Amino acid sequence: MPTAPRAAARQPLTRARVLEAAVRVADRGGVEAITMRKVAQELGVEAMSLYHHVPNKDAILDGVVDVVFAAIELPDADRGDWQEALRTRAFSARAVLSRHNWALGLMDSRRNPGPATLRHHDAVLGVLRRAGFTLPMAAHAVSLIDSYISGYVLQEKSLPVADPGDVEAVAGDILDALPADEFPYLAEMITDHALRPGYDHTAEFGYGLDLILDALEARRG
Repeated sequence: MPTAPRAAARQPLTRARVLEAAVRVADRGGVEAITMRKVAQELGVEAMSLYHHVPNKDAILDGVVDVVFAAIELPDADRGDWQEALRTRAFSARAVLSRHNWALGLMDSRRNPGPATLRHHDAVLGVLRRAGFTLPMAAHAVSLIDSYISGYVLQEKSLPVADPGDVEAVAGDILDALPADEFPYLAEMITDHALRPGYDHTAEFGYGLDLILDALEARRG
């Protein structure tokens, strides 16, 4: 019975398959794990085979960025509510980047954006311009929203909790070792907020995003 790599090697090798393999390599080991050798191993082929589809590692890095952008839902410029269009796009971007957080340091560093990357940025700008934002305000809005999304994903990645169910255990441990009389406001935050039934730290993303969108709406004119 053939091994998985040999079975995979029988499939025609394409640029798309090379980039998908590179994404899987990065998901496991970070962007620094992407090498021609490791991507070839992921596909069960020799490294030289990749050069028929990508000229070098830089082309792979450009390509995986485009793969990530292609996975983010495009905002609809024809949608009447610009805030809802960008809110949907922001939640999609957060979900995609949470799965591929290695891409955060790569997305703005590449100098050869692919078609999905260009299409994505154009769609975001289109929503803002058609909503009446001036060109400078559209630039401010893109920078602010994208900085918020990237920063939140990075912060979420660093948290010692993976889901709302972990909060009680982590917050409880902190509270047990916390001198409440020395840190009263922190103790209050943990006791009366983080440990209350129904608290979900992941909901903070939507709250902060709404503040940003509301502030931009106030300056849209």
